[in-house]
Amino acid sequence: MLPIVAIVGRPNVGKSTLFNQLTGTTAALVADFEGLTRDRIYGHIQSENNEIILIDTGGLDFDHGELSQTIQEQTATAIEEADLICFLVDGREGLANSDREVALDLRKKDKDTILVINKVEGMSTENLEAEFYSLGFKEMISISAKRGDYCNELIDLIEQKIDQPMDDSSARELDENEMSIALVGRPNVGKSTFINSFIKEDRLLTQNRPGTTRDSIFIDFNYKGTSLVLIDTAGIRKKKKVDETIEKFSVVKALQAIDLSDSVVVIIDASEGITDQDLSLIGLVINSGRAFCIALNKYDLLDDDQKEQLERQIKRRLKFASFIETVEISALKSMQLKKAINTAIESAKSSMQDVTTSKISALIEKLTQTKPPPYVQGRRIKLKYATQVNHQPPTFIIYGTQTSKLRDNYKRFLESQIRKAFNFKGTPIRLIFKDGENPFAGKRNKLTMRQWKKRRRIIRMRKKKK
Repeated sequence: MLPIVAIVGRPNVGKSTLFNQLTGTTAALVADFEGLTRDRIYGHIQSENNEIILIDTGGLDFDHGELSQTIQEQTATAIEEADLICFLVDGREGLANSDREVALDLRKKDKDTILVINKVEGMSTENLEAEFYSLGFKEMISISAKRGDYCNELIDLIEQKIDQPMDDSSARELDENEMSIALVGRPNVGKSTFINSFIKEDRLLTQNRPGTTRDSIFIDFNYKGTSLVLIDTAGIRKKKKVDETIEKFSVVKALQAIDLSDSVVVIIDASEGITDQDLSLIGLVINSGRAFCIALNKYDLLDDDQKEQLERQIKRRLKFASFIETVEISALKSMQLKKAINTAIESAKSSMQDVTTSKISALIEKLTQTKPPPYVQGRRIKLKYATQVNHQPPTFIIYGTQTSKLRDNYKRFLESQIRKAFNFKGTPIRLIFKDGENPFAGKRNKLTMRQWKKRRRIIRMRKKKK
């Protein structure tokens, strides 16, 4: 499971700056598509040994410098979800009463905490650390989030505290012969009904086993000769009575389920249309690189005018990702549930497809001849070689000259043509542009153990289908 780290602290201590520094310097996957609502408080830290979910509470509002009741509840939710807390304070302003309030709350939660003293440029860290030592936290580090000073050391300290290296061979506690599909969506969109109807319809449920996560349930059954695992995050509610703020959809639960999956079904309530929260969730799936489809639940409740309105809304709000496959379903009436699962399976297979270096390079050569890249300062941008370097999502490096000056519209043209040429369906595609010769020429792609197991699983499924 991916460990979770939350950045907490009073207003204006640099939480969002630190979030951007930690995710930005470690190649965090952040969607940047026109028309996509971006949720900036969730990201990934990726290093050689770990992948970590990072939560930033910096987007929260405060009431005149004091923690309001709503903010206390939202911060408490982030703390509850986290495995480790980075408690950020402002070294330039010194210890404040609100720092003591946050520290007191954290000690009550009994969570592993690192005290991070920010904005220490040109200051004596020894004196600062002595001042903040009274907050009662053993682990302490001084940094400059703005300049990036000692941020790598902070990541090292986080990894030591997490102590969960992401070994490819054991990153997911699923059998290599299984295909896993996560069902995610806002509360009350029909996730539980979908699963219950689907399992009852096929009557092939073999067992229910508790998941390794705090919230997910793994449902195993045989589907058309394939060992399928549905990862269910539905019906999650706190045991005690909670405020609406805490009851809201948890992005972290979705991220964890997505991480465990080969493919994702995003369930949307068709009667409510495409909401901003739906778009945020779709953005998280795209960021993860997972193949997926969208299931429009309660579609049977719409009249003809509402169906036309929904279709227009999909074209408008999902234009940033035209590759998305949508399926109209009714979980309650078991309408087209198999089609949704089949679409998710086919999307996963598509995301594991191999394209040889010779084929992708030949396509790039053909495309640049048909539609040459534009000139930049009197010189034409040249694209010379290409190679596939990863799956889930299919990732290609394209080598050439002046590639950093290639415009986004031409990149989108290349992506659409690659998708069309190799029949990539229901999966994001990533293109990386680099200047210089192709260092992969004559070499085969080297897969990690995790990727190799997935590839073998997909190949076996293809053979069974034939």
